[in-house]
Amino acid sequence: MIRALWRSTPSEWKIVEGFSEFGSSPLLVGMMVSSLEKSFRLVDIGPNPENRVEAVKFRKFWGEKAELRRFKDGNIAESTVWECQSWEKHTIIKRIADYVLMKHLSLQKDDLIHVVDQLDFCLLVDGQDPVSSSGALLEAFDTIAKQLRLLDDIPLKISTVQPLDSAFRHTSVFPPEPHPLAYGRNSQRLPKFATTCIRSLEVMIQLEGSGNWPLDPVAMEKTKTAFLLKIGESLEDRGMFVSASENEVNVLTSGYSFLLKIFHERGLVMQKPVGDDKTQSVLSEDKMLFQRSQHSSMINGLHGRYQVYGPVVRLAKRWISAHLFSSFISEEAVELVVAHIFLKPFPFHAPSSRVAGFLRFLRLLSSFDWIFSPMVIDINNDFNLMDEKEINDNFMLSRKSYERNPHDIEPAMFLATSYDKTSEAWTKQSPSKSVLKRVAAYAKSSAELLTNLMLHGPSGEYTWECLFRTPMSNYDAVILLHQEKLCCPHHVLFPAENPDGKLVVWGKPSKDFCPYMPLNKGAVKGLHDAREKLLVNFDPTTYFLRDLKCAFSKTFKLWYGSVGGDAVGLTWENPKKRGREEADEAAPEPTSILKEVGDVGKGLVRGVYLVKAPKFQ
Repeated sequence: MIRALWRSTPSEWKIVEGFSEFGSSPLLVGMMVSSLEKSFRLVDIGPNPENRVEAVKFRKFWGEKAELRRFKDGNIAESTVWECQSWEKHTIIKRIADYVLMKHLSLQKDDLIHVVDQLDFCLLVDGQDPVSSSGALLEAFDTIAKQLRLLDDIPLKISTVQPLDSAFRHTSVFPPEPHPLAYGRNSQRLPKFATTCIRSLEVMIQLEGSGNWPLDPVAMEKTKTAFLLKIGESLEDRGMFVSASENEVNVLTSGYSFLLKIFHERGLVMQKPVGDDKTQSVLSEDKMLFQRSQHSSMINGLHGRYQVYGPVVRLAKRWISAHLFSSFISEEAVELVVAHIFLKPFPFHAPSSRVAGFLRFLRLLSSFDWIFSPMVIDINNDFNLMDEKEINDNFMLSRKSYERNPHDIEPAMFLATSYDKTSEAWTKQSPSKSVLKRVAAYAKSSAELLTNLMLHGPSGEYTWECLFRTPMSNYDAVILLHQEKLCCPHHVLFPAENPDGKLVVWGKPSKDFCPYMPLNKGAVKGLHDAREKLLVNFDPTTYFLRDLKCAFSKTFKLWYGSVGGDAVGLTWENPKKRGREEADEAAPEPTSILKEVGDVGKGLVRGVYLVKAPKFQ
């Protein structure tokens, strides 16, 4: 179905007078597809050539695109073929529209502007979508899963192997591509360069039942570590490269790195104490693994039902990162919010394009009543009236704090699922009410800009790229990072601009780290030497931010983007949040604080700017 959504001509114009009434004014046409699966297919099958009347009509309409083909089942039919790579299938409708309009209305290609692919630029690397390598990733996982299940030299056999990383559920902004140094001993020929860092993909394994597991949480973790080290040794004996430590075991095979984690059901009821404080506790490792396992299974099922769900999530995550909200909103929370627009699209149908889905995500984020309503994500229609009552009771319990302190609601974003009816998995600690208010304001502004771009196209300084540019003047201080020292500099969308403020720190790039390593004979002695230089799960930005949080947790709040971010925003914390003893101490000068920040990130930090002085007193 095709429907005109907007026009600049008077409503009384007569259709018999044709398109001449429009003159040079643009016509906006919206299309709704009856079947998303059909709109993504590479071959459209027409009539049998024996049906001459229909065959002539088909060839007259499609012209040179029509061709006679014999199919695998032996049938011969007229057809049209729209060859493209798998990640370009969403543009087939665009190509069909271009061809038909240029052939039958004598339009030029420059006369036609499409919305469907205008946001693809933020998901591409060197003109290609890395999601195209997902097939190799799934094959690599199948290989290691099979090897794990076949292990017979460990005390307990492995019964379950499940991938947990977002790359396996098609929602990673940039799923990893095969790394030349992550193959087995019979490695392929090395290229001239390779990335220095490789991201490890988390995989959960479950062992067969046994009553000999310890009851103490610490003892259980040590037992798991012993099992993992033994598993690593066994895989190494089978030709895989293993990077093992007391904290984690990474297996490099088939071009990828896999981080192994053991799940045990007994750990679900255990609580892990926070430091020396035995009155406070956090979720156990097993509880978090269970939640991630349930989440991954649900999202995988959703992706199977809605082909554009994955691309919409990737756009949403890219937007969250571009506006420096990654420190407050987890990627699982983004996946659930996007799921809501597919499961409850009313009064619309579920989105059939990534741009439409992204627009609805922004509108939902900005308009949902987060303070007084829980967002219920029922992917498999599992909830009954008792479940809904339980969720509402949990939500009201979380909002009792609102009566005591309207400025402090936990969780401010309440996301209820079948595996998490209390919203403790992804949003218990953040975002806070103030952060969520900021996110909603940004989403509203972006939704208005995107709507305007869809209706009228780019104009002047307002372009599609503006959706992913964030104003650095909205922060109290800004840290700029050396792009060439980031883990993945090729993921940077736009280099951060110098903010309007006082330059406090200026730093030179470190010579100790480079995101790319040469692999030619003059640079490395061989495969073993090259692999020794490979950094598994290393990201200098992550470690820098971790150090800042430890040193200045009560001084300022950190805003950063986890996907291609080369800038970090700082906002001064409210002095009322500091303890009485700290409040009585003389407040340090903001410039001295920012100089310390520069020292912490020496070699990575390009510059630190003071935009607004804090109100410590």
